[in-house]
Amino acid sequence: MAMQAGMREVVDAARKRVVWVAWAWLCALGLGTVAGLAPIPAHAQSLPDFTELVERVGPAVVNIRTTERRSARSGSGDMDDDMLEFFRRFGLPMPNRPGPRGGQPAPDAEPQTRGQGSGFILSADGYVMTNAHVVESADEVFVTLTDNREFKAKVIGSDKRSDVALVKIDATSLPTVRIGDVAHLKVGEWVIAIGSPFGLQNTVTAGIVSAKARDTGDFLPLIQTDVAINPGNSGGPLINMRGEVVGINSQIYSRSGGYMGIAFAIPIDEATRVVDQLKTTGHVSRGRIGVVIDQVTKEVAESIGLGKPVGALVRSVENGGPADKAGIEAGDIITKVDQKTVDKSVDLPRIVAGIKPGSKAVIQVFRRGSYRDITVAVAEFPSDTVAQASGSGGDSGKPPAAVTSLGLAVSDLTDAQKKELKIKGGVRVESADGAGARAGVREGDVILAIDNTEVTSAKQFETLVSKLDRSKVSTLLVRRGDVVNFLIVRPAR
Repeated sequence: MAMQAGMREVVDAARKRVVWVAWAWLCALGLGTVAGLAPIPAHAQSLPDFTELVERVGPAVVNIRTTERRSARSGSGDMDDDMLEFFRRFGLPMPNRPGPRGGQPAPDAEPQTRGQGSGFILSADGYVMTNAHVVESADEVFVTLTDNREFKAKVIGSDKRSDVALVKIDATSLPTVRIGDVAHLKVGEWVIAIGSPFGLQNTVTAGIVSAKARDTGDFLPLIQTDVAINPGNSGGPLINMRGEVVGINSQIYSRSGGYMGIAFAIPIDEATRVVDQLKTTGHVSRGRIGVVIDQVTKEVAESIGLGKPVGALVRSVENGGPADKAGIEAGDIITKVDQKTVDKSVDLPRIVAGIKPGSKAVIQVFRRGSYRDITVAVAEFPSDTVAQASGSGGDSGKPPAAVTSLGLAVSDLTDAQKKELKIKGGVRVESADGAGARAGVREGDVILAIDNTEVTSAKQFETLVSKLDRSKVSTLLVRRGDVVNFLIVRPAR
């Protein structure tokens, strides 16, 4: 009898489990109430299903492959493409590896694969959005569609400051993405990314929006997510649950070069504004007023009567710049620009950058206990220079350096710097790209001479470079730290 009772208990338990499973499935299918059962609790429901989103958006996501000549990769040795992209993306110096017989690698006309990234199709006639760093310094750009068709692409324009680029392929009737509204994006919302991490095309990863308006970009407040992003995902779309693109996957926070749970995307509304200018003019125009800024601390705000820490503290004013001419002074706190509130110091360069160069802006400043409005004629940031951040991201306190045909932007040394380095002339390298970078010149280097002519100023250096015979090699005498070396700049082939 005891054995029969035990068997009945086992059978009853099995029946209850079958009923519960059936109830759960019916509720998950929305049929629970029809069967007379209570709906399944929300916390027991299944995770989001992304299959429909991927089927809808996936065909408009592309793989981008770039090539460059072997000589353009001098010093990279036999490093693989993913590691090369990591070094380029995060501004790390390329390891110097000697070429044959200890010299520079011999020029090689055969294109070599440089790296891979992602992008997405904006229009049926072949306009593709991606990251600027994906196509930077590439000799050729190739776009591969999900149907395995490959096209050679033309770079319409590229903007380093926002890390947005626009390329064009010769095709028609292409699938396109739908652009979303970032203003409606919420923290905690599910999003997915489609791209080519490590060259694996059309890889889908999912996560949530971790934060909005992260102050990690020079001119852009970025979207933070926990979507798995790795080298090769750059330039791919960040997609919401409505199948709309809300961002471009651009950066990762990593100590190893791989995914660590924090990724950043460029808001699509900001990127679209950049692309519109690239499509129209091939470059992006931004305003500048010529100030070095910093954040306003609580202690400072209270001590000067501002009340709360808002605005941007002007640390210094560019001599002869727009702000200087208008009467803005060091110590002023800029609180509004054309009625747009400057809550944090990082807001100022973003607001000013959006003003059309040549127009006038009314800037409200807090000075010695009272507010006053000052009208400033906004100047233009040269489109071919790297943004010079200072403090928390304001304008540079000195005129921006022009990029020469060697790809080098230089600035004059101060008398104190010359005294410290114990030199009479020379110029400081503010950014290095193109032929100069391939020769080994880095940001922070001091150029003492070019082709045996002593360099005395940035203006004179630009003049010397403009007179170079680009079909011949040039020699730069460069000081790095306490070491002086000759670097050979080879003509482009």
